[in-house]
Amino acid sequence: MKPSLKTLYRIALRLLPENRVCDNLVAFITFLRAHRRLPTDELLFNDVLYRIKTTGEILDPLRVFVSDKEFVKLFVKAVVGDECNVPTIAVLYSMEDVRRYQFPSDCCIKPTHLTGKVVLRRQSKPVDLEEIDAWFKSNHYHVNREANYKNLRPKVIVEPLIFNSDNLIDYKIFCYKGRARLIQVDVDRHIEHARKFFDINWNELPFSLLYPRATRPVERPRNLDKMLTVASSLGSHFGFVRVDLYTNGEECLVGEITNCHGNAWETFTPDSGEELASSMIFGRD
Repeated sequence: MKPSLKTLYRIALRLLPENRVCDNLVAFITFLRAHRRLPTDELLFNDVLYRIKTTGEILDPLRVFVSDKEFVKLFVKAVVGDECNVPTIAVLYSMEDVRRYQFPSDCCIKPTHLTGKVVLRRQSKPVDLEEIDAWFKSNHYHVNREANYKNLRPKVIVEPLIFNSDNLIDYKIFCYKGRARLIQVDVDRHIEHARKFFDINWNELPFSLLYPRATRPVERPRNLDKMLTVASSLGSHFGFVRVDLYTNGEECLVGEITNCHGNAWETFTPDSGEELASSMIFGRD
C-alpha cells in the first residue's frame, strides 16, 4: 500500500532539521496545501497569521509565555485581575506526580504545553494515565512547527470544571491593535463541534471556519460588554491575537490566549468568509 500524502508530509516534517528556515518551509507547504494559493502581504485572516508564524513575532517572549497554560494565568492576573482566571487546583510536573496525585472526583485535566488535549473527569471515573503519559512525551512544536511551543516544559494542570459543566460554550474573541473585532463561538466541542461568528454587536455572520456553521441559536451573553473589555485589555499587548473566554452571564473567565489560530490553515465556508472576516478585523482603525 502506498503511503498517503499526509503520511509523507509527516515523515518529511520529522526529518527536516529543527530550525527557523525549515520551520518556515513547513509553514509554506502547509499554507499551500490548505489554501491552494501563495501567502500574500495582504491583511487577510490566514495571511496575517502566516506572517506571525514565520517571523520573529511568534518568538516574542510574551507570546511564548502566554502559550503555557499555567503561565498565562500570571499575565491575566496582572492585566485584568485574578477573578478572570480559572482556579488552579494543582500543577503536576512528571508522571510520578500524576500517579501519586489524588484527582478530585470532578475536574478538568490538561497539559500546559499542548493544545486541544483535555480530560474531563466526572464522578471519580478512572483517569486515563496512558493518555497523560503521552502528553508528557509530546511537544506541540513537532506537530506543525509552531515555534512558540518548542521550549515549553511539559506539565499537567488540574482545574475545577468551569461552571460545573462538561459542555461549555467557547467564546473566542479576535483582537487587533488592542480592540475586540470578531467573535467566534464554538458549541458542542465534545459532541458535534460547530461554530458561529458574530460581530461585536452580536449580529450573526454568514460564514464558518473549519467546522460547520451551528444551526442552533446562541444567545448574546448578558455580560458581553465585560467580555469585550477583558479581551481588548489582554489583546492590547499584541498585534493580532485570539482571547478565549467562558461565561455564565456574570463571571468572565479566560481559557487561553492563542497566538496563531488554527496554524494559519483553517479554511472558511463559504470562501468569501475570509474577506468579510478580514475586513471586520483589519479594515478599521
